Amino acid sequence: MDITKSEQVSEWVNQCVKLSSRIDVVVSNVSALAVDNSRESWDKAYQADIVGTYSLIDAVLPHLKESKGSIIAISSVSDRYIDFTAPSPYGAFKAALNHYTSQLAHRLAPDGVRANSVSPGNIYVEDGIWGDIEKKQPGFFAEQVKANPMGRMGRPQEVADAVVWLASDRASFVSGTNLLVDGAVSPGVQF
Repeated sequence: MDITKSEQVSEWVNQCVKLSSRIDVVVSNVSALAVDNSRESWDKAYQADIVGTYSLIDAVLPHLKESKGSIIAISSVSDRYIDFTAPSPYGAFKAALNHYTSQLAHRLAPDGVRANSVSPGNIYVEDGIWGDIEKKQPGFFAEQVKANPMGRMGRPQEVADAVVWLASDRASFVSGTNLLVDGAVSPGVQF
């Protein structure tokens, strides 16, 4: 499915409902990963990160209202501070996702639907971006590992565990938050 095509997103959601008869949780984990400051990158990131997330939530929302479900948007620590991705659309649109998710939390609370975002730090996947950077730019990779107070990058399972918790009944009174999963790499205090 192309996340930038709302009709494809709606069809995918309808197929999911046919398979399981309900939807309890939606996790929007989309990004163009656009980190260069070109008009093309801004357009591509807007369509994927913002319009794609909106289209997914719009399509699934009636089902989440029925199930009293949960929305989780995957953001990034680049939403909070100016890092090596700046200037680019990446951090700007991740910050926008957090704001949108908070808006959803406030508007959908009376319907029993929760909305939260998760902001991972640098998450290492061997065949992902950081694995590629490790091979092609070992000096930069080492700097990024060293920049984290924990002295390592995160693991995908650590982000997944946070998402599962937010989606669960154990987080039934948590809505409108942005949960950092970053090993304390983000400077500052989150309010």
